[in-house]
Amino acid sequence: MNAIPSFQASLLVAGGGALGAVLRYHLGRGLTWLTSPATVTAFPWATLTANILGSLAMGLLAGWLARSGDAGGETARLLVGVGLLGGFTTFSSFSLELMVLIERGQPALALTYAAISVLAGLVALYIGLVATRIAA
Repeated sequence: MNAIPSFQASLLVAGGGALGAVLRYHLGRGLTWLTSPATVTAFPWATLTANILGSLAMGLLAGWLARSGDAGGETARLLVGVGLLGGFTTFSSFSLELMVLIERGQPALALTYAAISVLAGLVALYIGLVATRIAA
């Protein structure tokens, strides 16, 4: 892949991330408009939808990058994979990394990564909640 200067790479990631965050926000608003606030808050439909769409998009991007070689690949990876999909959902990156471990024939490592990611994320969130409650 062609090296992209650090500042330009940062701009690609920032621009894509901003767009991804706005798309995720409007996805949530759109689902609320289509259904009702009670339906959306009863189950995290917006997050689930973003994670599934983001994972699909990450799979399409990874497949395209694998086939296209170096033709604009690094720019697309930074803008879409790291930026846009990172702003839309980090679950897409998690899904890709997990699938890479599985495809490398490392199912035990994939299971370990998935379990640690979910459990440690929940524990870290809980610690943050408890810390703010104690501080209040």
